[in-house]
Amino acid sequence: MEEETKAFDDINVTPLLDLSWTLLIIFILMTTAAVQGTRVDLPKADKAENLSKPRTKAITVNEEGHIYLDTLPVSVEELEIRLADERSRDPDFPVIIRGGDLVHYQRIIEVVDVLGRVGVEKVGLATQPMQ
Repeated sequence: MEEETKAFDDINVTPLLDLSWTLLIIFILMTTAAVQGTRVDLPKADKAENLSKPRTKAITVNEEGHIYLDTLPVSVEELEIRLADERSRDPDFPVIIRGGDLVHYQRIIEVVDVLGRVGVEKVGLATQPMQ
């Protein structure tokens, strides 16, 4: 009878910690699942700017090593000239580099070197979400 009326000396926090750890793991998994590639600082535009030509330039390098600016094939020298011309019109335009998994890394480095010489600061790498 004495044990039934005795007050509890301690509180069992194990279920509370189990719940906290479970919620933390769920939060971490859901946060990392929402990230689908490299973060790109894209420009903000109002409705009037959306009607004009897009500012973002896409540079694609295919498996054969050919370079394309948007959809036009260019050499490394032409790429530098066209990007310098674009930068003179809009010094803050972003560039996205696209390349398959079979592209030679040296060609990507050549493109990045051209972007550095021209002075393009907003550069992103296009990726696909992992499955």
